[in-house]
Amino acid sequence: MGNKYCLNIDQIPIELRLILKIIVITDDNNLVETVKEFKDINWEYFLELAMHHRIYPLLYRKLNGIDYNLIPSYVLNTLQEAFKRNTFKMLQLSGEIEHVNKVFEENQIRMLVLKGPVLSKDLYGDLSLRTCGDLDLLVSINDLEKVDNLLLMQGYIKEKNINKELNDWKWRKHHIGYIHPLKKIIIEIHWRLNPFPGTGPKFEDLWFRKRRSALSSNPLYYLGIEDLFLFLVSHGARHGWFRIRWLVDINQIVKQKIDWDFLLKLLKKYQYLPVGGQAVVLASALLDTPIKTESRILLKGNLSKKLAQAAIFYLENTVNIHTESIPKDVSDYHKRHLFSILTKRQKCLYILSFLYPYPIDVETLPLSKPFRILYFPLRPFLWAWRKTKKHSLIKM
Repeated sequence: MGNKYCLNIDQIPIELRLILKIIVITDDNNLVETVKEFKDINWEYFLELAMHHRIYPLLYRKLNGIDYNLIPSYVLNTLQEAFKRNTFKMLQLSGEIEHVNKVFEENQIRMLVLKGPVLSKDLYGDLSLRTCGDLDLLVSINDLEKVDNLLLMQGYIKEKNINKELNDWKWRKHHIGYIHPLKKIIIEIHWRLNPFPGTGPKFEDLWFRKRRSALSSNPLYYLGIEDLFLFLVSHGARHGWFRIRWLVDINQIVKQKIDWDFLLKLLKKYQYLPVGGQAVVLASALLDTPIKTESRILLKGNLSKKLAQAAIFYLENTVNIHTESIPKDVSDYHKRHLFSILTKRQKCLYILSFLYPYPIDVETLPLSKPFRILYFPLRPFLWAWRKTKKHSLIKM
């Protein structure tokens, strides 16, 4: 084991620092003493952060049943109600996973569960201890049309159609969402783990290394542990780790039996060594996650620590990049952060991708299929035309 990493977290709200302390403490007496140490807690903000970071199930489990008067009763009651709602939600999602899995199996479609109740069962051993907003399922890109038809037959509605005219969707995007209007369940169907310029193992390789979930008595599969680690760190980094829940997942997964040699090969092959190190540093600094000797190659140089410190911005400002209106300064920071976590090769590919035509180019200048090759040399001019037109409309 290695020493704990330290980051500058002085600007993180005191309420969040208390939450982090509560999460990592295992002894009830230490928990009471820790809460006593924190003065002038804004308990309304404490609850707001608990909900924002989707960490309230763990907080409730930690605080429930402890006999002391340090925490207002309404705080515990609010956590209890949220805990109950989440438990019912997870049970509903578990039932839906089994239903969808059965439909897919009957139609010879292989499916891997990425997160949701399966992840909660694997990492926490309890459905109720992790929150989940939707179901993320990975299928082969060759089965997408079949999956689309099956979900529509089950009453799901596609949230947004993908423009497939230029065939760029296969690599620019990585999932499509469906919602069931009656069940109020959202399913995201993935055909790759990460959007461009991120990469990842092919579906066949992931399927070969799959594990069977204990969530269901019927065959229900999810990612192998090393593939799951790669997915979790790439997902967390892409979102700036703005939810503590994702770091708690990292804290839980490193406690499992990981083949670190194979994992490091995976991270290196798919260019996720920097974000793997970022995740380890953040988990160590915020959750006292022990750094295993085998993982120390992730921490060579200063890049991992630099990326980890940059992610603290999201915790200092309680950022949610999923909201429709993000302040410009936050939006600009997030764009810079996304670029910073890319390797040199990924940055080059990202910049070059702007030369590849977008569906909006087809809307700007419709051309028949035989002439669509012209979109490549015309793209800079079409982009300039749209900018000029937009500028003219603003002036008017």
